[in-house]
Amino acid sequence: MSDVTIRIASRAGRITLTRPQALNALSYDMCMAVDAALIAWADDPQVAIVVIDAEGEKAFCAGGDIASLYHSGKAQDYEFGRKFWRDEYRMNARLADYPKPVVSLMQGFTMGGGVGIGCHGGLRIVGDTSRMAMPECGIGLVPDVGGTALLANAPGRLGAYLALTAARMGPGDAIHAGFADRYLPEAAWPDLVALLEDTGDPSVIPQETPPASEMADQADDIDRLFAAPDLPTIAATLAAEDGPLAESALKAVRRNSPIAMAATLGILDRLGPNPSVREALVQEYRYTWRAMQDADFLEGVRAQIIDKDRNPSWADKLTTLDPTRVEAILAPLGASELTFDDKEDTP
Repeated sequence: MSDVTIRIASRAGRITLTRPQALNALSYDMCMAVDAALIAWADDPQVAIVVIDAEGEKAFCAGGDIASLYHSGKAQDYEFGRKFWRDEYRMNARLADYPKPVVSLMQGFTMGGGVGIGCHGGLRIVGDTSRMAMPECGIGLVPDVGGTALLANAPGRLGAYLALTAARMGPGDAIHAGFADRYLPEAAWPDLVALLEDTGDPSVIPQETPPASEMADQADDIDRLFAAPDLPTIAATLAAEDGPLAESALKAVRRNSPIAMAATLGILDRLGPNPSVREALVQEYRYTWRAMQDADFLEGVRAQIIDKDRNPSWADKLTTLDPTRVEAILAPLGASELTFDDKEDTP
């Protein structure tokens, strides 16, 4: 069976991730198949709408296939990772700017690369099992696939909180944070997909009241605890605070990669309010281009995915990270800067 099924059904271009045994983790080939379909359908008069979903109850897409990136990086083949991220990011940008309506239905886990394929379209649907997160700082990466644009656009300091703690959003939280648009019970999804295929009309998507958002209720505390623009001050603020929110956030911040968290804050600061997905991807690629050599990516994947000892040895300390390290890892890439010209193949 293919890991992604692509076809035209009546008025809809249909993309279904069919790798449930791996929580629909995105491989390079899957990304390229999706991108090729998007290119082909952009000018196809038969395709009025694109609908993206996934098989399995556990996950829409739990992230990218980072094990393959780890093994290439350990072999000192850094170009595979750079090519993977570059071409995936171009696909993310295409989704964000697509000329036709894109509907995604995201059950279960939607994390990392799943956010990149599911959360940039104009109509993003979640259900009761939906759990979204950007957990990249736990493996020495910054939130990527355009995720920093979503984080920058989240209300208040919610984006910094989500990035630094990898907190999981339920359906109400995802809508509150701007990662999703509509809530619909998952039992109604098959009938909705059939209707979208028949009509090609996104206006048929019902508007139902989503579950309450705990993060919306915590907004004042999140804004206060994550008000500082720098990592050491945020960590100190959390350490000085009592209560379950501060305690769980501090535990996550102490667990994650210092350089990744500091660089994430740096990206959010550079992006400012209301950035485009393309602007975010350019910033993210500067980090991921350097991630294997100059950051904690290989060690983070080793600890979390390969050896699973959950005990990474980060290159930096939380309170003594040199700010010049952050500036260097986010510096422009010159000839290797991310572009969105499909014909280019810059390493």
